[in-house]
Amino acid sequence: MGVSHISNRSDQPSERWSRRGVLTVLGVVPAAVLTGCSGSADATEEATATASVKSAATKKPVITVSPADGTKKAAFTSPVEVTVTDGTLASVEVSGNDGSTLDGTFDDAKTTWTSTENPYSGTKYTVTAKAQGADAETATFTTKSPGETFVGYFTPEAGSTSGVGMPVSINFTHAVSDKAAVEKAITVTAEPAVEVVGHWFSDTRLDFRPETYWAAGTTITLGLRLKDVEGTDGVYGVQSKDVTFHIGREQISTVDLSAKEMVVKRDGTTYATYPVSGGDADHTTWSGIMVISERFKETRMESSTVGLGDEYDISDVPHAQRLTTSGTFIHGNYWASTSVFGSQNTSHGCVGLHDAKGANDSSVPGYKFYDSSMLGDVVIVKNSGEKTVDPANGLNGWNLSWADWKAGSAL
Repeated sequence: MGVSHISNRSDQPSERWSRRGVLTVLGVVPAAVLTGCSGSADATEEATATASVKSAATKKPVITVSPADGTKKAAFTSPVEVTVTDGTLASVEVSGNDGSTLDGTFDDAKTTWTSTENPYSGTKYTVTAKAQGADAETATFTTKSPGETFVGYFTPEAGSTSGVGMPVSINFTHAVSDKAAVEKAITVTAEPAVEVVGHWFSDTRLDFRPETYWAAGTTITLGLRLKDVEGTDGVYGVQSKDVTFHIGREQISTVDLSAKEMVVKRDGTTYATYPVSGGDADHTTWSGIMVISERFKETRMESSTVGLGDEYDISDVPHAQRLTTSGTFIHGNYWASTSVFGSQNTSHGCVGLHDAKGANDSSVPGYKFYDSSMLGDVVIVKNSGEKTVDPANGLNGWNLSWADWKAGSAL
């Protein structure tokens, strides 16, 4: 019995302690569980966010160039474009093997760069692009060459000095259908500055002039930016150059075929007066403003070349200066009597001055006038009995009013 009693007493305290322990544990567990659940969720979100940051940080910018790297026959009719994903662009440079470079602009996000001009044809380009925080990358491509091309032959010659009436005249080797694109690619500027406007006389001829004659001493710059300009379907220009020419002194000569006299004015002052002979009643001389476009100390003149059969063939016409494409000249004449000049109009349409055979006698009017003249000088013919010369017949656009001249521009 004693053993049982002792055993019962020792069990009671143990049972009471276990209940309190259990209750204590049960009282702690909810708090521990709640705390444990909250801490686990925050840790997961933090870990996910950290992983995302690390993932974003490990992504490298990817740069793409169009035309693609290695392209051998890329189009030259579209701009160059550089784009980046997973980053922003820091710099882009595009250079050609011809020494040219292409400028461009970034979009607002600096993820795209676009060249402001198209690349040139037949040129190898190197693109160097750099994204923020990354090394520079390079790509190369080569543009294809155009199939058919055109050029513009211009008057006057580069570096030359001409008279105040000389227009800038450009003749194209292929008919132009997109006149606006071609005219836009050509600039004519003057110093001292003056408004200069183009006028299309045909699909192949474009002239430029100011409202009135150039000022003496003017410097004129012709800018040709025709390379890769599509003049007509599939036909592209090839020129990209600047040329400069100059205007000399002002010389304007007025031929009055009623008085049969020519008055030459140099810079506004009478320089010389010469007796002349113009076209007869059956071969009247064009009237109007004409510009000297060619000069020959001696040249051959055949009537067959101007539709007059075999009326004349003179192999050594002295001091001939062309006024029209159709064949009007102002020239020396040694075969007519001296008395003709100043008294009769006897020519086939040209303006003649007394001269000597061989073109070496400096005392005669033909020699003197030729010696005082230059390409681009103005010769005005009046009272000839003929209508005004067609402005396209020679370099004679001055016969158009300024309003009519400007109306011939494609811009």
